[in-house]
Amino acid sequence: MQEHHLAVTRTARYYTLGPLDRGTREVWFVCHGYRHLAGPFLRRFEPLNDGTRLIVAPEALSRFYLDDTGGPHGPDARVGATWMTREDRLTDISDYVGYLDALHAHVLREQSAESRRIVALGFSQGAATASRWGVLGSARIDHLVLWAALLPPDLDWHAAAARLPGSAVTFAVGRDDRTIDRARLAEQRERLAGHGVAARVLEFEGGHEITEAALGELGALVATRSETVIGT
Repeated sequence: MQEHHLAVTRTARYYTLGPLDRGTREVWFVCHGYRHLAGPFLRRFEPLNDGTRLIVAPEALSRFYLDDTGGPHGPDARVGATWMTREDRLTDISDYVGYLDALHAHVLREQSAESRRIVALGFSQGAATASRWGVLGSARIDHLVLWAALLPPDLDWHAAAARLPGSAVTFAVGRDDRTIDRARLAEQRERLAGHGVAARVLEFEGGHEITEAALGELGALVATRSETVIGT
């Protein structure tokens, strides 16, 4: 038996919140977590919709039913999406990096990206997606936000140093989030610094979640590009 691959055309779904006009200062690409859908995920970013930001929520290309019962699924069965699994993972990574590059080009096709700050935010599983896009993709990323997650263990640090030196990197971490290994977080910040990439930690009250208060802090941080580390 021999494995093969064939590139095919897919139709991707994404949602937007906010305007894209002369008053738009920032364009955020927000990548949802495992089991999420882009539409409900985007609603969490409504507090940032102040007329100066366009927020774009791409949906992962693989959807599945969330219940594990056998047989047919009815109209009320819940559906989620995932960016990848361990199966054929390198192909999935290549596909979603290309997808996000294409989405970036599509959204900004008639607008200049040079005068707007581009933010890539990933929540939980989506943080690995946003990280790989920032390092492996062709789009310019001004601010990379890893929310409730760390950098993927297979990250090419030399490629990251080449792609992210002009970017701000922020880890958004809930004080009660038990999925975050604090020792690994400190190690990753140290490794980023060793490659010339400064990383901040925005620590907030909460767990493995996105809170309105933390979003407000992040929005202010992105807007000012402050060099002050928030939290510890």
